[in-house]
Amino acid sequence: MASPSQQLPPGWTAEWDPASQRYLFIQASTGRSQWEVPTPAPVQLMETAPSVSPPPYATHHGKRRQYAAGQTQVYYSAGDALGDQYGALSAPQQQQPAATAQLFTPGLAAEGGFAGQQQVPQASYYAPQQEPQYINAPGFGQEPTYHPPNAPIHHLTDQFGQMGMGQKPLHLTTTNLLTSPPDPRELVRPPPEIRLPANACITTSPYANADPSYQRCTINAIPTTSSMLNKSKIPLGLVITPYRTLKEGEPPVPVVTDTVIARCRRCRTYINPYVQFIDNGNRWRCCMCSMSNEVPQLFDWDQIRNQPGDRWARDELNHSVVEFVAPTEYMVRPPQPAVYVILIDVSHTAVQSGMVATATRTILENLDRIPNEDERTKVAIIAYDISLYFFSMPPGTTESTMLVVSDVDDVFLPKPTDLLINLTEARQSLESLLGRINDMFQDNHTVGSAMGPALQAGFKLMAPIGGKIMVLSSSLPNVGAGSLKNREDLKILGTSKESGLLQAASPFYKTFAIECSRAQVSVDMFLFSAAYQDVASLACLPHYTSGQTYFYPAFNAARSEDAIKFAHELGEVLAMPIMLEAVMRVRASKGLRMASFHGNFFVRSTDLLAMPAVPTDQSYAIEIQIEDTLTQPFVVLQTAVLHTTCHGERRIRVITLALPTTSSLTEVFASADQVAIATLLANKAVERSLTHKLEDARDAVHQRLVEILSSYKSSMTSAGAGANAQLAISENLRMLPVLILGLLKNVGIRQSAQIPPDLRAYAQALLTTLPSQTLIPYIHPTFFSLHNMQPEAGTVGEQGVILPTPLPLTSERLERHGLYLIEDGQTIFLWIGRDAVPQLVMDVFNLPNYEVLRGGKTTLPVLDNDFSQRVNAIIQKTREIRRGVYYPHLYVVKEDGEPPLRLWALSCLIQDRADVLPSYQQFIGQLKDKVNGANNY
Repeated sequence: MASPSQQLPPGWTAEWDPASQRYLFIQASTGRSQWEVPTPAPVQLMETAPSVSPPPYATHHGKRRQYAAGQTQVYYSAGDALGDQYGALSAPQQQQPAATAQLFTPGLAAEGGFAGQQQVPQASYYAPQQEPQYINAPGFGQEPTYHPPNAPIHHLTDQFGQMGMGQKPLHLTTTNLLTSPPDPRELVRPPPEIRLPANACITTSPYANADPSYQRCTINAIPTTSSMLNKSKIPLGLVITPYRTLKEGEPPVPVVTDTVIARCRRCRTYINPYVQFIDNGNRWRCCMCSMSNEVPQLFDWDQIRNQPGDRWARDELNHSVVEFVAPTEYMVRPPQPAVYVILIDVSHTAVQSGMVATATRTILENLDRIPNEDERTKVAIIAYDISLYFFSMPPGTTESTMLVVSDVDDVFLPKPTDLLINLTEARQSLESLLGRINDMFQDNHTVGSAMGPALQAGFKLMAPIGGKIMVLSSSLPNVGAGSLKNREDLKILGTSKESGLLQAASPFYKTFAIECSRAQVSVDMFLFSAAYQDVASLACLPHYTSGQTYFYPAFNAARSEDAIKFAHELGEVLAMPIMLEAVMRVRASKGLRMASFHGNFFVRSTDLLAMPAVPTDQSYAIEIQIEDTLTQPFVVLQTAVLHTTCHGERRIRVITLALPTTSSLTEVFASADQVAIATLLANKAVERSLTHKLEDARDAVHQRLVEILSSYKSSMTSAGAGANAQLAISENLRMLPVLILGLLKNVGIRQSAQIPPDLRAYAQALLTTLPSQTLIPYIHPTFFSLHNMQPEAGTVGEQGVILPTPLPLTSERLERHGLYLIEDGQTIFLWIGRDAVPQLVMDVFNLPNYEVLRGGKTTLPVLDNDFSQRVNAIIQKTREIRRGVYYPHLYVVKEDGEPPLRLWALSCLIQDRADVLPSYQQFIGQLKDKVNGANNY
C-alpha cells in the first residue's frame, strides 16, 4: 500500500502501524494522532473588520454611534478608529515569524525541529476575530460539553483512538512565559488527554473514564516512582466533586438497581470498565490488586425481564460514574428520612434587617421543593434570641403553639412530640406558622444571641435520626454555650498574628461538630451580621459536618437585591437533593496511598471520610503519595460514596478514573492539569494559613511554583542548570503562574492589613469547597468588553447564550468610553467609563447620560432594544453557567465613582499591580530571577 502522505492536508504525516496493519495519521503541530484519514479544514468565512473611516453621517458629531446591519452596535468616542475596537486582525498563526528565539524541547528535533512551537506576537494575541473557533466556546469557567465520539460504536479501533488508547505519548510543547501572555480561553479547554495503553478498557463506551467535572487528577500520566514525581515538583492529587448537579443535556448517572454488586475480595474495589474477565468469563481480575474474583451468579441475568442478560450492556462496565442500589448488608439501620431543623435568629437586629421576613417567606414558597417523594421528610422551626422559642404543630390542624425556654444553660425539649413534624401531615400548621413568625417578633427589642443553646436544642430534636440543621444568624453569639467575644483587632491585621483570627475562638464549635458528625447531623450557616460575627469560629460547624457557609455582610432586605440573593440561595439549598449519612473512601492501585484530605468532612479513620449530608457541587481535594514503584501500565483511582438518598434509598456512588503510568518526565509535564493543580494548591494554602501563618501559606504556594518552573528548566530545556533569559514551561501549564498569582491576590490569603477577618474567613471557606469549575473564576475572574463585543455575543446559539471572548485581566483593556463586565462567580461588576456616550447609557440603564448614573448594587432593567437584551442575556448566562447555589450580586462601577467600589472591582484585574502585590509582568520577572537563582546556588 502506498503512503497516503501526498493526499494529506498540510501539517499531517502518516506512519505505518505494524500492530494494526494500517496507517496512523499525526498532526505535527499538536502531536494528535488518529486512524481516520484527515480532511482539509473547511475555509472559515471570517467577518471583515469594519472600515477605519467613520460612516458619513457620523462626521458632524463629537460622539457617535454606529449601527451596522448584522453587527454589534459599537459605542465609541470621537477620534477612536473602529479598527482598534475590534483588535488588530492578523494573518493566520502559522505564517507569523518567530517573535523570539525558540526554546528547545527534547524530542522535537527528530520530529521536524520546532514546527510545533509557534510563537504568537503579542500585538495580535488577543484579537477577538483571529481565532473564530473560540467565539462560541463555553463561558469562562463553564465546562466544555462532553461529546461522545462520532464514530460508530462497533469500530473498536476508532473508539480506542478516540479514548487515546494505544497512541503515542503526549506531545510536549515548550512556551516562554516572558513573551507568551496569559490567554483566558486556555482555561475552558479540557485537561490533557488521558492516553491509556491498548486493551486497558474492556468497553468501547466513551463514558468509561471519569469526566473531569466529577474527578480529575493533577497529573494525567502518573510517574512510576516517587523520585520522578519529586523531580517534577508537581503535586500529585485528586479533585473530587462526587455529587455535582446535572446541567441541561448532560446524561444522568446510571443506576444499577438489581443489587448485584461485584467487589474484589481483597481490596474491595467495585467492578469497573478496567477489570479483566478470565476463565471463560467466570472470573474477573481486579485492576487494582490483581486478585482473581468470581463473577456473581446473577451478573448475567436480567432480573426485570427474568431472562439471560447482556453482560456487556451493564452500566458498571460502560460508565466510570455509576450508582448502585445497596442491599441490606450496606445498612446499619433502615434508611433515614430527610430531616430539616431550621434555627431562625429573631433578635432585634435580625427582624429589623428584614432577614426574618425574607427567610420565612422563602421557606413557605419552597415547601413544595423540599425533597419529600416518600412523604417521610420531617421539619422543625426553632426561633432564638437570648431565649429559645419552640413551635408545636399538631398534624391535621392549622394551629401552632409557641413554647418558650429561657434557661439556656441547661437546654431541654419542652414537649416530646409535635416539635419535629412530618412535612406532609402537618403542612397546614407549618404554613400558618411561617406566615406569622415575623409578625410575632416584629416588636422584639431583645439584643443578643443564644445560638449555641439553639444548636443544642436542634441537635436533641434530631439526634436519633440525623439530618440537616440550617442556622440563620444576624449577630455574634453571646449567650450560653459557644458564646463569643468580638476579637476583631485592626492592629494585628496584616501581621503574623492575623492567622489566629482565622481559627475558632471557642472549642465548643469543633467538639459540637464532632458530636453532630457521629449522629449524622450536618450544619449549614447563613450569616447576616453588619458587624463582626466571627465567621472563622462559626464556619467550623459546616467544615466538620460536610455543610456549607453562606455569608451576607450588611444584609438589608429593604434593598431588593439583598432579598433576592438570599431568597434564591436559601431556596436552592432547601430544594437540594442531598446525600444523607454518607461515608466516602478513595481506593487506588497498589503503590499509591491517599496521604492527606482537604474539604468539609470529618476523617473517621485513616481514609474514611464521614459526611452526614453531602451537598451538591461541594468539592474535596486529596493528596496522593507514591509508596512503591508502579509496575503496571496504568493505575486506577476509585471513589466510593455510600449514602442514603433524600428519598430513602441506600446507594453507593462509584467514580472510577484510570490513568497511564510513565517513566518519562516529558510525559509527566505534558499531562499536568493546571486547573487541578491550582485547586489543590488553594486547599493546601488555606490549611497552611490555619496551622502556620498567612505568610507561610503564600510563601509555600509561591515556592512550589518556583520549584515546578526550575524543574522544567533543568530537565526539559537546553539551558539546564545555567541561567537563561527565558522562563520556560510546557504549553499545558502556561496559565498556572497567573492562576497562582490570582490565588495569592485572593481575599482568602492576600497580603493586606485592610481585609476584615470575617471576609477572609468566608473566602477561605469558598477556596476549600468550590469545585474547580467555580473556583477557577474565583481566583481568575472573567473580563468581558460589552460595548464592542462580537455580533453574536448575547444571542442564542446551539448551546444557549453565546458569551463574548474573555479579555486578559488588566486595566490596560479599559477604555474611557467602554462598558465592561468583570465577575468572579460571587460578584458581577458592570464597569462604565467616564466618556461613555449618552446613547450607551440610555440603551443599557435607561438614563440620559453618564452623570446621572449612580454606582452600587443594582438590578439592570431589560429595555426594548437589542443591546440591552444582549447585555442582560450575558449577565443571566453568567449567573447560570456554573454549578452551585450562588446568585452573584450586580454592581455598577463608574470609572470616577466611589473609591472603595472602584478598588474592589479593579482588584479582580489580577494582572495589574495592586498595593504591595506585583503585576503579572513583575511576578513573571521575579519568578525568572528565582528560577535562575535556584539553579545556580
